[in-house]
Order: sequence, then C-alpha cells, then structure tokens
Amino acid sequence: MSEFFSWRRSTRTQGQGQCVEVGFAENAVGVRDSKNRPAGHLAVELAQWRAFLKRIKGECGQR
Repeated sequence: MSEFFSWRRSTRTQGQGQCVEVGFAENAVGVRDSKNRPAGHLAVELAQWRAFLKRIKGECGQR
C-alpha cells in the first residue's frame, strides 16, 4: 500500500486528541486512531472513501 501523507484530524476535536485521522495517498485513503498511531491504519480505495462520505452526508446532512 502507498505511503500516506498529510494526515489530518477534525478541527472539532478541540485539542482533546480523541478522534480519527485521515491521510491520503495517490489512490487510497487511510484512517487511523489519533491516540494509537503505532497500531496502524485502515486503508480504503479512494472511490470507496468518496462513496462513504456521500452516504454519511446524505444521511446526516451537509455540515
């Protein structure tokens, strides 16, 4: 799997560090626990990530 870069976390965490981070590679997205980075990450294809975001935005509303 490609190396991920630009790991980001939500600005809504308010500095508590209890969140997930997402990182992007050429054709994939990684998701990891910000409290346990050494545990690794879950990687999904970019198309799957986009479908996931589309689904949750449709169910939860645009924020």
